Amino acid sequence: MAINHHSGDGHRARGHDAPREHEGHRHAELTGADGSVVAARLFHGLADPGRLRILRHLQLGEHRVVELTAHLGLAQSTVSAHVACLRDCGLLDVRHEGRSSYYRLAHPEATDELLATGARLVGLAAPEEVG
Repeated sequence: MAINHHSGDGHRARGHDAPREHEGHRHAELTGADGSVVAARLFHGLADPGRLRILRHLQLGEHRVVELTAHLGLAQSTVSAHVACLRDCGLLDVRHEGRSSYYRLAHPEATDELLATGARLVGLAAPEEVG
């Protein structure tokens, strides 16, 4: 799975064609035996409420950015940036038809399980109400 590196604001810090310093070290870091760097990229993709909303909406089926924008009430540029991040994390696939791009979950069953587990963990971590 190809991974682009993001800065904290969601913009690509380096694309696939950018020069790579310490090529061997970077490759070893990304493909380390414990997978921690790849896992960190995945969790980065899940660390934004807007990206989570997009994933939940794509559980219904594939959509174009314009449809996600309308359904979620987010700016087109925001949705585009989130979709790019989710693709880079390996969570989304794209299908091109003419000039349109249709986005869908790359691994629907695994994503469903991941989101359900996240919801359970949020429930467990929520402070109990004092009453």
